[in-house]
Amino acid sequence: MINVTKTFLPDQEKYLQYVREIWERGYLTNNGPVLQELEAELKKYLGIDHLYFCGNGTIVLQIAIKALEITGEVITTPFSYVATSNAILWENCTPIFVDIDSQTFNINPALIEASITPATTGILATHVYGNPCDVEAIEVIAKKHNLKVIYDAAHAFGVTYKGKSLLSFGDLSTCSFHATKVFHTIEGGALISNHPELDKKLHLLRAFGHQGDEHYLYAGINGKNSEFHAAMGLVNLPLVKDIIAARKEVFDTYDSLLNWDVLYKPVISKDIEYNYAYYPVVFPSEQVMFRVMDALREEDVIPRRYFYPSLNTLSFMPRQIACPVSEDIALRVLSLPLYVGLPYSDIERISRIINGHLSPE
Repeated sequence: MINVTKTFLPDQEKYLQYVREIWERGYLTNNGPVLQELEAELKKYLGIDHLYFCGNGTIVLQIAIKALEITGEVITTPFSYVATSNAILWENCTPIFVDIDSQTFNINPALIEASITPATTGILATHVYGNPCDVEAIEVIAKKHNLKVIYDAAHAFGVTYKGKSLLSFGDLSTCSFHATKVFHTIEGGALISNHPELDKKLHLLRAFGHQGDEHYLYAGINGKNSEFHAAMGLVNLPLVKDIIAARKEVFDTYDSLLNWDVLYKPVISKDIEYNYAYYPVVFPSEQVMFRVMDALREEDVIPRRYFYPSLNTLSFMPRQIACPVSEDIALRVLSLPLYVGLPYSDIERISRIINGHLSPE
């Protein structure tokens, strides 16, 4: 079976060496030495100053909202994983969906201002598939209306924009280090801040808000991560450039084989170094998409409808807001298998199946 992704696993012995050292120390969590080492190496790798390694890519969204004291309405995208909007709801805020750009699949900045009300306090935008939002346009809008900006950069590890890590934009960025991501720590996530004054607050919020054993300064939460997860990150981090290069080979092979007279995919922003996190393909109709998906599954190839459904259509959203571009693309998009070591023969077979089922039978 060929799944949409396959977790990259590093040299086992290198990981086990960390495990043995953790075992000897008996220090498993609570901001241990391996976690601190990973945070230092991530800052160095990304060229940023303020980063906190946390439990997963969802808890960091919630901590970011709390840290920036965002309340009321939050402008956000309907084309993302449900964690993005769920984090807003869990923090007792209201997601206000703004439709996406049909070329990049990111939130359309030209539509944001029309959705801002006196209750709006923040923007939470996703760098979809690791493709950068229009960060300059969003910054202008945010400053004009005194809004905080959080970027859900779950897909964006290793991406640079104009020579800077994409994670360095906004008031806070969050990243996922889930096992399916380009860089992973099995489970994990990170908070990246551009504000030194937030450092102490973020540190406390991820650890129940307490300083020492007796002093509680914030209503914090358990956002910590373990030494074992941090160890996986330390073993994987030196391999990221090779991982991205291998993913690019798969990406480029699909590009050369698929029928672009019928299909299309997001336009990658200029001035970036990309990480090739996903390979989304948009079909002419939902009917064609289903036909292709069924044909692939018959051959034990499992793509994913990612993202589907458009989040604004979920029944539990407090505001029903039409987002026709997002709703349309969500019906027609599939993410194809993309991972290190996917053989050319399989990419060719997947492409042949897709091309062969594009025309009406």
